[in-house]
Amino acid sequence: MTSAAPPRRRPRRSPSTWVRGGGLSTLVLLLPMLLVFGLFSWWPIVRSFVMSLQVTNLVGPAEWVGLDNFQAVLADPMLGTALWNTVYFALLALIFGYPVPLVLAVLMSDLRRGKGVYSTLAYLPVVVPPAVAVLLWKFFYDASPSGVFNTILGWVGLGPVPWLEDTSWAMPSLVVEATWAAAGGTVIIYLAALVSVPPELYDAAEIDGSGIWRKIWHVTLPQMRTILLITLVLQIIGTAQVFLEPYLFTDGGPDNSTTTLLLLVYDYAFGNSLGGDYGKATALSLMLAGGLAILSAVYFRLTRRWSDS
Repeated sequence: MTSAAPPRRRPRRSPSTWVRGGGLSTLVLLLPMLLVFGLFSWWPIVRSFVMSLQVTNLVGPAEWVGLDNFQAVLADPMLGTALWNTVYFALLALIFGYPVPLVLAVLMSDLRRGKGVYSTLAYLPVVVPPAVAVLLWKFFYDASPSGVFNTILGWVGLGPVPWLEDTSWAMPSLVVEATWAAAGGTVIIYLAALVSVPPELYDAAEIDGSGIWRKIWHVTLPQMRTILLITLVLQIIGTAQVFLEPYLFTDGGPDNSTTTLLLLVYDYAFGNSLGGDYGKATALSLMLAGGLAILSAVYFRLTRRWSDS
């Protein structure tokens, strides 16, 4: 019997071998990007951690208070209201906003003509500046009988509806506009994913006598599960950080029914002109970021086996 050859020992890397291997030139090329990334990404994060432990308005000298800002935020009665409104917005967006792009993508993928035109129309709201879109919809949501939407409802004997003036209608109205504004990008993603589904799977399902809904359930959705999981967590993160719609539509009203967490952060920082408390604002921002990070980690942990199968 021949003895097994001893394992080859990997050569020790030294600074000279690292330089000869191109490490120094790589570092020089990466240095500008690392500096820009560190200056505009990591430094603000570090600065926010520091500010969350201070009482500061960025004008006078900062006072170190430790965890007092976090305790003050947790003791604020508006925190519970803002948290519930944010969760409510996210739930409505998932119920109405998450299925809409998928349904549109499936319907558009079956079109034989005009697919490019419909794709352009679906993506058009994404091109409109968000502030312009909100102000346009605010005009549509005019609560008077002569408002655009109330006029349309009047044609069928309904309305008028106090879209933004009523606590029951305000949040659903914001969700409708947010869904219209953001669905186009997700539709394009789903259309690209549908192209990658092997057509022979649909042929096999058709031979088995499956209808359109069985094809979607047993072929389309399983083939797109990874994309669906990613877009779901991205939508949860995005809706939890909603700010523009409640700020421009209602400024948190009526009766604080649309005050979200980020709007509360804004009120902490800028509610009193230059007297804003940026320490509490950054503390709440870090709490929101930590909550979303934990939620994302748990979500990916629970769905890892299903997405890999």
